[in-house]
Amino acid sequence: MALFSSLTPVFIAIICVLIGVIMKKTNGEKEKRDTKIKHPSRPWVDEDLKDGTDHPLEEEEGEEEWQGLEENVAHVPFTGERYSEAEMIKRSQTFYELLNKRRSVRFLSDEPVPREVIDNVIRTAGTSPSGAHTEPWTFVVVQDSHLKHKIREIVEEEEEINYKKRMGDRWVNDLKRLRTNWIKEYLDTAPYLILIFKQVYGRLPNGKKKTHYYNEISVSIACGILLAALQNAGLYTVTSTPLNCGPQLRVLLQRPANEKLLLLLPVGYPKKDATVPALTRKPLEDIMVVM
Repeated sequence: MALFSSLTPVFIAIICVLIGVIMKKTNGEKEKRDTKIKHPSRPWVDEDLKDGTDHPLEEEEGEEEWQGLEENVAHVPFTGERYSEAEMIKRSQTFYELLNKRRSVRFLSDEPVPREVIDNVIRTAGTSPSGAHTEPWTFVVVQDSHLKHKIREIVEEEEEINYKKRMGDRWVNDLKRLRTNWIKEYLDTAPYLILIFKQVYGRLPNGKKKTHYYNEISVSIACGILLAALQNAGLYTVTSTPLNCGPQLRVLLQRPANEKLLLLLPVGYPKKDATVPALTRKPLEDIMVVM
């Protein structure tokens, strides 16, 4: 009995050591699992560019609440254009050749562009399909020279930080061959800047929030149609996503909190001495799979 009593502290010490080893091992394995599932840091990610479609709205909105469309939307007869096979092939080839001339142009002239043309290309973008016909887009057209310069100052300040700190060496090196950096002269010289905002939610007549389904995808489709409309009108642009500029530009342009900047397009004619990188596009067999 005396021997057992004398060994008790030893047993207790051994048990404590074993418990400590087990806990350390368990914590180590947990840290490894956490490390595996933890996403790599991407400081260049812009919160405004994240799609909020899957984020439920606040409790103020009832699940069955009226969303704006009539309960029974009237349907009307529809007759689409129908062309002969030869005409279809010809039209599709002609349209491809037109769009294949589209290039991102960073050297834009200050030559005036008819305002009516801008109105028409945005009308065209507004024909885009959208989730449940919510049309979650706002196109802000800026032509005031002072306002354009303020936009340039905001963009260049953030873009310099993006290039030097946020984007990383790989991205910056990939852009070097395109000879682009944080200096955005075209924001001053282009006769128009079109800033496309996605409405992450809307407002019902009673003031409550209205769900905008697939707002990111819907507005992105509208942007694609806008680019095609600009090309069709003989105007040029460069697709610009000024990272981390959204909140400042939203305040500058007095846009509401439900709108987030998706794209900024300087629009105009190319300068006479404008250049573009000598790039090629992937052939059809590399972008299409026929099953």
